[in-house]
Amino acid sequence: MLLSAPLAGCGHNPPIDPGGGGTPQGPVAQAWITTANRSRLLSQDPDLLIRSGTAASPVVIDVDEGTSYQEMIGFGAAMTDASAYLIQQKLGAQHDAILRELFGRNPGIGLSFLRVPMGASDFSTHHYSYDDMPAGQTDSTLTRFSIDEDRANKLPALKAALAINPQLKLVGSPWSPPGWMKSTGSLIKGTLRPEFYDSFAQYFRKFVDAYTAEGVPIFAVTMQNEPAYEPADYPGMRLDPPERAEVIGKHVGPLFAQTGIQALILDWDHNWDLPSSPLAVLADPTARQYVNGVAWHCYAGDVGVQENVHAAYPSKDAYFTECSGGDWAKIFGDNLKWFVGTLIIGSTRGWAKGVALWNLALDENAGPHLGGCGNCRGVITINSATGFVTRNEEYYSLAHASQFVRPGAHRIASSNNVSGLQTVAFKNADDGSKVLIVLNTASAEVSFAVHTGGKTILYAMPAGAVVTLVWS
Repeated sequence: MLLSAPLAGCGHNPPIDPGGGGTPQGPVAQAWITTANRSRLLSQDPDLLIRSGTAASPVVIDVDEGTSYQEMIGFGAAMTDASAYLIQQKLGAQHDAILRELFGRNPGIGLSFLRVPMGASDFSTHHYSYDDMPAGQTDSTLTRFSIDEDRANKLPALKAALAINPQLKLVGSPWSPPGWMKSTGSLIKGTLRPEFYDSFAQYFRKFVDAYTAEGVPIFAVTMQNEPAYEPADYPGMRLDPPERAEVIGKHVGPLFAQTGIQALILDWDHNWDLPSSPLAVLADPTARQYVNGVAWHCYAGDVGVQENVHAAYPSKDAYFTECSGGDWAKIFGDNLKWFVGTLIIGSTRGWAKGVALWNLALDENAGPHLGGCGNCRGVITINSATGFVTRNEEYYSLAHASQFVRPGAHRIASSNNVSGLQTVAFKNADDGSKVLIVLNTASAEVSFAVHTGGKTILYAMPAGAVVTLVWS
């Protein structure tokens, strides 16, 4: 954990030949490592010689850049109201430097994928939508629609991030539409009333148009955050597969097409344990023509279902859009292993084009929040009294990918689950560089050889560590 200092590991050590000392003669790979005991946090190792031929080793990871999979948009988190408030109001003189660290690259970890709640979530100081009305009143034509709630913190934070990283992709997700559209007449619980399906579609259109007019383009939308769950104390809504299929196929999809909105439409935005729900929407031929992909959360089920759903509908993309760490899991090394192994490696091997965690920033009290999770952890923690910044295990998990895998990269083939080593590999489109992320889940150090294009890279990593290797 660090005070808000320059990005850990940005200094360069003198290169050494691991086989015999001195400067490597020939091409080299860079290695960046985080250890389970926190003794090294995204720190750069000496450069590694890339040797001609495929050297023998008991443990071999084959990387094949000739076999290519999905194109990546990147890695990131959610710009909740809580995160935006802390970034805009509590960082003080560090504000610009921390944003450059988060969204810049070299130095910086290059976050390029942000989820944006449309209205309030549980991580807001008050509950609101973009078109609230007095009890018993409706606004079916959305004449009262306004994003003014976002002008204090969320839009300025997003604009600042986009200025640093114009490749940033934003996904908008409502926790609830305005209460007057719902069976409860409230932001809490309920489902969407059929007479307001058109109004709900217009709600998305107006959101995309309003953000675009502010210079904040929306890459994609999901129809509903966690549509199989109705929280008791913060905005939410149940929206079952038949209703989502109708809303997408007959309302949102046609409206986007008619009005030229380019934002993608993603279904589900919920856990791995109910793949039958997005599969039911994709089985509807009218909805399917408008659904670009499926969004996933981590809180129940197994990451392997992403691959199963993709196999059923290979033309539909996958995105991972929410997972939070928290006080329920306190051990850095265990959390590092889970986030890297399950999300950075597992989700991208399961076709995810982007991986976004939950709150980008929370304070020392796991807030601010109103209802919902009272012990969640942000990617960073910003102390609300001092501005002290702590980079959490989620930060390092994301950074091992985001700092090196650039938007436009493609996942490429790599051996996996070899002697306890989990891996995922990518090839950057701009310069052809290769990136291999390796997690050692074994209980001891593992020495291994990377075989790639008739060449070999040798490395040894401690138990529980994660390393990112980069070479041209």
